[in-house]
Amino acid sequence: MNVAAAALAPFLACATPAIAQDHSAHQNHAGHRAAPEAHPDHSAPQPLSAPDATPHAADLYFDPAEMARAREQMRIENGQVITHALIIEQLEATFADGREGYAWAAQGWYGGDIHRFWWKSEGEGAIAGELEAAELQLLYSRAVTPYFDVQAGIRQSYAHDRDRTDFVLGVQGLAPYWFEVGAEAFLSTEGELTARAEAEYDLRLTQRLILQPSAEIHLAAQDAPALGLGAGFTDIELSLRLRYEFNRRFAPYIGLEWASALGETRSMRQAGGGDAEAARALIGVRAWF
Repeated sequence: MNVAAAALAPFLACATPAIAQDHSAHQNHAGHRAAPEAHPDHSAPQPLSAPDATPHAADLYFDPAEMARAREQMRIENGQVITHALIIEQLEATFADGREGYAWAAQGWYGGDIHRFWWKSEGEGAIAGELEAAELQLLYSRAVTPYFDVQAGIRQSYAHDRDRTDFVLGVQGLAPYWFEVGAEAFLSTEGELTARAEAEYDLRLTQRLILQPSAEIHLAAQDAPALGLGAGFTDIELSLRLRYEFNRRFAPYIGLEWASALGETRSMRQAGGGDAEAARALIGVRAWF
């Protein structure tokens, strides 16, 4: 293979049989006479039709072994890239009934297209007060479709005197119509089985102004008095955030959030003198690195 052919090899490796047809048509239009039809040579590479296996038209003109090596090198360079990211979904101040607080939700990954290490963290507390709740997840993630990952690992959570370590199994991805969704099940070392599911959607009002509604629902498989949870659906959270993207990596926002306990959990909180329902205003920033 000459130098020019070697340089063009990765590009020709992705060519379709249309190249051969266009070349032939160009010769006819240029006034070249077509060669007399000869008996097919079955030993030479033949163009493949669309229903057949992936066509490699470059093999008709260059050494198929060289083309195979070029395709493999292109696959390695474009398909085995290690990436990483840090995404701060929410970093915000909250305001409700004269109480000021803060909250965060962040996640990140390190790995390739199929296998990744993920971490997730979220929590909230009162400004000039104590941390009310927090959690950290360490997960192994595997892509099972182009749009969804299955994740498994551990979670360490804190809520007053109710620290827990859980085993986690979940799924995260992009559903049809661009809904970002996720669902997780948690089995604590105390035997408590809980789960949650969430979804959010970016509604682009302009190229920079985005309205993001989101919903999250929690449930418990059995009564868990130590966690203040009753069996069934336990909590629901609905929020609406309006952000302005100065660029894709930095976007301040304002919003509203409403949360309510459900079912037996609601009755337990009311009996204990706690808030079964709350609404708050938000101001924060979203960023990624």
